[in-house]
Amino acid sequence: CISYTPPTNEPSNKRVRPLAKVSSLVNLISPSKNGAVRRFGQTIQSMSLRGDSKSPGMSLRSSSKAVGPTPTKRRNSTLWSETLDIHQKSTFTTKEIKRQEAIYELYRGEQDLIEDLQLARKAYHDPMLKLSIMTEEELAHIFGDLDAYIPLHEDLLMKLTEETGPNGTVAQIGQIVIDWLPGLNAYKNYCSNQLAAKALLDQKKQDRRVQDFLQRCLESPFSRKLDLWSFLDIPRSRLVKYPLLLREILRHTPPDHPDGPSLEKAITIIQEILSDINVRKGESECQYYIDKLEYLDDKQRDPLIDTCKNLLCHGELRSKSGSRLHVFLFSELLVLTRPVTRNDRSCFQVYRQPIPVRDLALEDLQDGEIRMGGSFRGAFTNPEKVKNVFRVSSLDPSHGQSHTLHVNDVYHKQQWLNCLRTAMAQQQEAPPKVQQEEAVRARRRSSTLLAPVYDEETNENNLPVCGPKLRPQTLSKTRLDQKQRGSVKRKETGV
Repeated sequence: CISYTPPTNEPSNKRVRPLAKVSSLVNLISPSKNGAVRRFGQTIQSMSLRGDSKSPGMSLRSSSKAVGPTPTKRRNSTLWSETLDIHQKSTFTTKEIKRQEAIYELYRGEQDLIEDLQLARKAYHDPMLKLSIMTEEELAHIFGDLDAYIPLHEDLLMKLTEETGPNGTVAQIGQIVIDWLPGLNAYKNYCSNQLAAKALLDQKKQDRRVQDFLQRCLESPFSRKLDLWSFLDIPRSRLVKYPLLLREILRHTPPDHPDGPSLEKAITIIQEILSDINVRKGESECQYYIDKLEYLDDKQRDPLIDTCKNLLCHGELRSKSGSRLHVFLFSELLVLTRPVTRNDRSCFQVYRQPIPVRDLALEDLQDGEIRMGGSFRGAFTNPEKVKNVFRVSSLDPSHGQSHTLHVNDVYHKQQWLNCLRTAMAQQQEAPPKVQQEEAVRARRRSSTLLAPVYDEETNENNLPVCGPKLRPQTLSKTRLDQKQRGSVKRKETGV
């Protein structure tokens, strides 16, 4: 309750509470500036100050309770069946109700997406531009052409609305979706730019003004506790849901229903579109990281890097000495790098010579087989035996490289091994797993290659710390057989 004490001549010892604190960004910007990229159901105008419909004096409150945060807005989760009365609901079979529920889920998802795309512009893009928090060029790079996709989804909504009968059901949806799906190809550029957009957004977050703005948005009701990137990623996440939504509709469609063949065709079309978008996105991501590679000298740049179109996997690993490396497995090359910063720009300094996948040898090391160390203290103590380690090396004697790499857990180790084996199999007919690893061990014991093999313990100038390690010499095959026969005879004599 709110009370107001009129002025009197008598002294008063009552304490007057100050005005409530502004608890959200929406109180600091124009009511017309909505924004974020999740659903647009709420405008900023509807989320302004808690007492803006009352007189200014009513903001003075005598209540002793503190003002709590404005509740976060939730999505309308009404089901299709909940829009019907009891009599209407009884006229449909259970299977038809489930089919209409699936169609209604597709419909409501389009509504939510449109609201989010509108909110992205009004709550984030426009305020940041108006307040000069980011330049127009930076915002265009981060937000892309989100506005251009709104008519696309409005078109689907309109067609579904037109197809809805007086009883609230949609008789057939397959052909509508088939005619509409090709428009989703417009998302190719948006999805391809996402990696660069995320990198720029992360860089801009270092700016205190950007950081403060985004934090205030996050604390505001319209954000639904989602950050800006969650909103910007909504179009991509919506794309991958279309096959699931269509399969759900098909699952509840009777086998003899005329909509069945059209739904199956629509599922095939959306899968082809998503495949094309994935290829385009993969090529863009690959080129993005290639452009971030920094070479100590031109000799390090392998010409194969220009032919790489796919980045199979990448991530942070540890060398045998414990150094942090960022490893990239491209379709043609394995590149080990060190993350560095140059003029406030993050990049990856290439560590040693990249190894062509066609010359790659892989060895899965058993837990405890390798001791990791390399520090000054470790030279006088027993280094710790570690788990989740594998070794990659080059079979080309001119490279002469071997790298023992440590992964955080067994799951990620298996992911790396799978990716490496897949890449090697694509380059050449790889032998079975066991034979391949035995072949690697045999090559390591072979004395035919006398080129020096440097392990990954190197200093910043890429020079070996402990000098080159030569491949160990072994007996020739004839002498090895003679020695083995002799050892068998000695064992028999002993028995």
